[in-house]
Amino acid sequence: MALTPLVDAIDHILGQISAISKTETIGLSDALGRVMAHDFFATMQVPPMDNSAMDGYALDVESMADGDVLAVSQRIPAGAVAQALQPGTAARIFTGAEVPAGANAVVMQENTEVVEGGVKILICPRHGDNIRLAGNDIDIGQCIVTAGQRLRAQDIGLLASLGVAQVEVVAKPNVALLCTGDELVEPGDPLGPGQIYNSNQYMLASLLKGWGCEVETFASVEDDLESVKTALSHASRLCDLIISSGGVSVGEEDHVRAAVEELGHLSMWRLAIKPGKPVAFGAIADIPFLGLPGNPSSSFVTALLVARPLLIKLAGLQNDSLLEISVTADFDWPHAGSREEYLRVKLIRHEGEFRASAYDNQSSGALMAASWGNALARIPIGSTVTKGDSVKVLLFDSLFS
Repeated sequence: MALTPLVDAIDHILGQISAISKTETIGLSDALGRVMAHDFFATMQVPPMDNSAMDGYALDVESMADGDVLAVSQRIPAGAVAQALQPGTAARIFTGAEVPAGANAVVMQENTEVVEGGVKILICPRHGDNIRLAGNDIDIGQCIVTAGQRLRAQDIGLLASLGVAQVEVVAKPNVALLCTGDELVEPGDPLGPGQIYNSNQYMLASLLKGWGCEVETFASVEDDLESVKTALSHASRLCDLIISSGGVSVGEEDHVRAAVEELGHLSMWRLAIKPGKPVAFGAIADIPFLGLPGNPSSSFVTALLVARPLLIKLAGLQNDSLLEISVTADFDWPHAGSREEYLRVKLIRHEGEFRASAYDNQSSGALMAASWGNALARIPIGSTVTKGDSVKVLLFDSLFS
């Protein structure tokens, strides 16, 4: 069977995925990272009234000139109700306070001098100076956040500025995570002969939670066909998506692929990328299934490249924060591969530019490279890299969000 190019695999997978329709209403303090279910339109102006951008004096510039001395008729701190400005006077005003009717500018206090009988205006402001008009930031009816937008701290602050206490968001995707292998042992337990610790479960669960998912782990599945079928069948009744790690290659002990084909179907298997060739996609009882490789680096890379866009579609996100940039290679890669390769690299600023260094051990079983690095360098099929060449990299920070 021919290997599937990554871009074709993602197109195929996304064509089979529908966004979750279930929504929930949550408090604004719990909304960070959640996905808006609907467009939200402002029902008020921000700021709600004309207010001062400076500490100073509110006045009518049409009736004065530099050097005039004005009596101070009122003092307006932020939060106080301003009275109409008396003609020929100034109002002491503070940042954020309501500008009184009759005033059309605020002179900053640095351009004034307190004298007997009032305040001397050293430099007269222009009409409108230092006044933030009502609706200057947000107007009534303006769309503030859109459906499919992941809420960031600044978005939450914007909603709070409108007095919003609750928002309707898309329900979190519920993902079943199945890690198979009789050799796997939970961290904290002693290792026996031939055993290794189950790093993939904790790594993948952490990625999934970072992407806004609820995760149901199936960590103690015996490595035989019937046990795997039982676990997958149970998962298909609980979750919106099933992700497995291991068991989808061609070995006699790789039972996940066979179990999925018995319970449902596979529509894609094996990608033209390195690391991460043994990736499978299908469905069990209409619940999408994604099988990732068992080798830790392969599992990590394919989770970023394949699971992440799947979950973006499932969660109803409209915008992808993925950032690919060009940087200078600080390594040689003389191997022209038959698959698109993703090297774990670290970007380091050198003489005003970012250069990418590659970790020495790029084995699919070595996870240290991913922990050491901060990006993936994409090497096209049949390409080599010489130090000083330009290479495309995907930043981990954009892949983790």
